[in-house]
Amino acid sequence: MRLEVVLTILCMAAATYFTRFASPLLLDRTGVPRWMVRLLKHVPTAMLAALIAPALLAPQGYLQIGPGNHYLLAGAVAAFMAWRRQPPAVTMGSGMAVMLLLRMGGLPI
Repeated sequence: MRLEVVLTILCMAAATYFTRFASPLLLDRTGVPRWMVRLLKHVPTAMLAALIAPALLAPQGYLQIGPGNHYLLAGAVAAFMAWRRQPPAVTMGSGMAVMLLLRMGGLPI
């Protein structure tokens, strides 16, 4: 393995370790403002959306919105199931089932 790769991994591990354990120590003394606590509650949702949106909207690398995009259709079904407050296994299973049916050609587009 190249030295640059090893150094990059070590530096990122150190940065992750430092922010993970130093932040609570620093914020414990000063306190976290109430507005920041409300804001931080939405970070996981925003991160998940940022990871999923490109895969659903541009699976081949360009924007593809339409019935030919199986990822978008399966994601829409999964999003609907999540909106209906279904358990995570049902939500993921329904999206996977729709993708399987579309990929097998069982449903016309």
